[in-house]
Amino acid sequence: MAKLQAAIIGCGGRGNEHAKGYAASDAVEVIAVVDPLKNAADSLAAKYQVPHTYPSYAEMFAAHKPEIVSICTWTGLHAEMIEAAAGAGVRAIHAEKPMAPTWGEAKAEHEACVAAGVQLTFCHQRRFGAEYVKAKQLAQSGAIGKILRLEGACDNLFDWGTHWFDMFFFYNNEVPAEWVMGQIEIEGHKSVFGVPVEGSGLAYIQYANGVQGLLMTGGANGGGCDNRIVGTDGIIEVNVWKGPRLRMLNSTTAGWEIPDLKDVVPPKGDTVLSVLDAIECLQTGNRPTLSSYHAMQATELIFATYESSRIGGRVNLPLTITDSPLIARLGDTVSPPR
Repeated sequence: MAKLQAAIIGCGGRGNEHAKGYAASDAVEVIAVVDPLKNAADSLAAKYQVPHTYPSYAEMFAAHKPEIVSICTWTGLHAEMIEAAAGAGVRAIHAEKPMAPTWGEAKAEHEACVAAGVQLTFCHQRRFGAEYVKAKQLAQSGAIGKILRLEGACDNLFDWGTHWFDMFFFYNNEVPAEWVMGQIEIEGHKSVFGVPVEGSGLAYIQYANGVQGLLMTGGANGGGCDNRIVGTDGIIEVNVWKGPRLRMLNSTTAGWEIPDLKDVVPPKGDTVLSVLDAIECLQTGNRPTLSSYHAMQATELIFATYESSRIGGRVNLPLTITDSPLIARLGDTVSPPR
């Protein structure tokens, strides 16, 4: 049986991680890589025996018709590349996060692929991480009673926050969010992958099943862990700073219990597993774990938080704006995210 043909656009660190995923599959061969930096393209091609390199995706699509494409470029380039790939007849796209600099562009990426029947995924790879998978299993098993609140702490809402917003949906079985109330501090803003992010921020989310979410960014330490799941009968903490990857406290434990993470997921690495899942779902027609439908949920919370800060009030979902309220508020103080 002929192998699926793949291409990678963007040959930096994340492009190399995607290449590891394709190399782990017997069903795929990477036929081309794309990067305007010749050294980067040549290095990845040599490492993984890829026969063709190109400086632009347009040249690559003119020469090849890959069935699956990884897009591992800066965020502001995602929309044009995803839409170009969908127009070129690609059957599956596995892109890096965050989705896009604005909510309108994120929706356009998703809708273009839905209309073209293209499988679109975004690399929220922590859905394949052992500590996150085990945390969800424990929480959904009732080990801490009924889930009351999901908490996260990270540097910013956009680049890191997209992971924790995605994890909130993951822990809560994809229950939709109803509204968001948030605040961001413009002072101290910086740029990540060419897109401005806040200096610090807070996002408070209400989910349809009554669970609440709280994400703290910037200087907030979140109580010393990346994620926390609070229940009626205990607490689960994920990636405790200077501590274990996972721990749980409830009424049956004398102290913090450290769950065993061995064999929770295959020992291949989160990104490799994300690529393998995308390949398998392309073959079977199943919805991928990192489907753009899931990515849209997380991305909506980012821009809803920005919008809540802009209007000074609660934002009911679905979100109706198309811009980035943060970029709009910064105005001429930042360059366009391209």
